[in-house]
Amino acid sequence: MPGYGNSPPAEMVATAQGRVAFLDHVLQELGMWRPVLVSPSMSGRFALPFLLARGDRLSGFMPVAPVGTKDYTAEQYQQVQTPTLILYGDRDTGLGPQALQSLRHLPWHRVAMVPDAGHACYLDKPEDFHRALLGFLHQLK
Repeated sequence: MPGYGNSPPAEMVATAQGRVAFLDHVLQELGMWRPVLVSPSMSGRFALPFLLARGDRLSGFMPVAPVGTKDYTAEQYQQVQTPTLILYGDRDTGLGPQALQSLRHLPWHRVAMVPDAGHACYLDKPEDFHRALLGFLHQLK
């Protein structure tokens, strides 16, 4: 993502609106219509504003202890109609529970916890992570 890791900062993603436009552009360029958006950690800065502004473009949303959940109100989350699987590792004592507290306001959500996994539960317990992801995808059919 622009501005993260070794990528240079990009003016276009300095605002939430810019990040929505960027992600929308990426999905269009990839020819993806109604994908399931998986959003671990820092990608929450892109995924959450996109979910709130353009959630109708998604078939599903799977936040994995994303950052930025406190930036939005319960009322904003309650407007989202996108099926959501909230996922976190049980050893993620910081961001996982914090994100869960905010994301519980999404009306079409369920929660899955990956046992014996930390913040990067997809790295700590990849089989459990993939089992949860595949179960969610099958549920969306």
